[in-house]
Amino acid sequence: MESKSAVNMLFALGHEGRLAIFRLLVKAGPVGIAAGDIARTLDVLPNSLSANLNILSHAELITSRREGRSIIYSADFGAMSGLLGFLMEDCCNGAPQICAPLSAIVAKAEACDGACFEDASTGAAA
Repeated sequence: MESKSAVNMLFALGHEGRLAIFRLLVKAGPVGIAAGDIARTLDVLPNSLSANLNILSHAELITSRREGRSIIYSADFGAMSGLLGFLMEDCCNGAPQICAPLSAIVAKAEACDGACFEDASTGAAA
């Protein structure tokens, strides 16, 4: 990942409202959440939500798809893993007592890519 991409992602996440949206989408997994449901869950005005989703989308942290009349937003787990990996790239000169736990988190995020979330309708792993 290039520094410019990381800066754009960190900028997008550096706002309380956008961070809350992103965390909600991460929690939802690859199924995602409709824009209206995000607004209701976080008690955000539609115009503020739209602006924040646009910034997160331009930072390539989220994706969207249309389902009928709804737009469903999902976290981009590959982008999230890439950002975590970029931040960990030169961690403490490789000191295992510091880096090992953090590296395990990055490895888990890379392996997950959203597929480690349970399917809400069946309770089974997706």
